[in-house]
Amino acid sequence: MGSKSLLITLAIALVLAGGLLWYVNRPRPAVGPAPLTPEAKAYVHNLHLSDVGMKATESYVKQMVTEIQGKITNTGGRTVKQAEVFCIFYNAYGEVILRERVQIVQSELKPGETRAFRLPFDDIPEGWNNQMPQLVIARIEFA
Repeated sequence: MGSKSLLITLAIALVLAGGLLWYVNRPRPAVGPAPLTPEAKAYVHNLHLSDVGMKATESYVKQMVTEIQGKITNTGGRTVKQAEVFCIFYNAYGEVILRERVQIVQSELKPGETRAFRLPFDDIPEGWNNQMPQLVIARIEFA
């Protein structure tokens, strides 16, 4: 009887070890920045981008830097503490080659206020179609 209970105990230990190993190594969803909240989605139409343009300059280390410049206006009734945009760059075939999330509002933007922004990029992959990237509001934080 002693060897039978030893085998049962060993089998239970193996099942538990297998379960623990699976739990530790299971695939986990990627944790990324939170999506727009319903409150922010409702407010997106109050943040207007204007005078948006693009220029390339050479940095002091002889590296090409592409800058997206423009203005953002808060036409809503709430103060925006911070806001981020996705800058989506495409290749000649219309495929996304870079999707970068950057801050466009870093300090309070009051209702009715307009502020200039500058978004520098020095890591755009080769194959970029050299067209203006798509700018999509990714996050809004209210004051």
